[in-house]
Amino acid sequence: MREKQEKRLAKVNSQTKENQQLVLERLKQDLKNDLIAGLLVVIPLATTIWLTIAVASWTIEFLTRIPKQLNPLDEMNPFLVNLINLAVGLTVPLLCILAIGLMARNIAGRWLLDFGEQLLQAIPLAGAVYKTLKQLLETLLKDSNGKFRRVILIEYPRRGIWAIAFVTGIMSHEIQSHMNRPMLSVFIPTTPNPTTGWYAIVPADEAIDLSMSVEDAFKVIISGGIVSPNAPLPPLLLDRQGQAINQ
Repeated sequence: MREKQEKRLAKVNSQTKENQQLVLERLKQDLKNDLIAGLLVVIPLATTIWLTIAVASWTIEFLTRIPKQLNPLDEMNPFLVNLINLAVGLTVPLLCILAIGLMARNIAGRWLLDFGEQLLQAIPLAGAVYKTLKQLLETLLKDSNGKFRRVILIEYPRRGIWAIAFVTGIMSHEIQSHMNRPMLSVFIPTTPNPTTGWYAIVPADEAIDLSMSVEDAFKVIISGGIVSPNAPLPPLLLDRQGQAINQ
């Protein structure tokens, strides 16, 4: 009797240790995911802030080095001088961005920018980083005209595996005439670079509409699912999950 109690107690202790280990592993994984998700948000934001502050500081330092004889702000209140310097320092980066954008819209400026890009891309590491960031920004910023109409789920690359895709347009009449049901033109992006992917024609009734925005979908794809918006699941997916659980 005593041996049975000892065995039972040992079994309970073993299960308790296993549960504790599972909880610790889950906690470690959650902390790791939170850290990565935080870095994905903080790094781009911090880089932007750092560049802005660096340019602003350089501009302010340049203004303070103007000889007193030529400085019209020399006789003003120091507080107002600092305020004006700060305003100028923040305005200069914005004007630089606008000037570069203006150059990019004309032939001569476009040639100069292309030449600079070629020089930058010739640098092994910096060139790869610049090219990737440029592709990502072009995809995110140039979608304002609605090239990606909505976000959907499709079964890809096989049944039972789902992928996020974007509806890019209505099927052409020529292709639709060969189909026996409505079809969709979709783009299936890759992770972590959604500027590459596959074009596919899928049946409209086999696609699941998602409530998330295109921007949220890009966040999920770029982060590999680490960053996920708190959007409700679509009814069809809820039903399928419920059936799987009941089975």
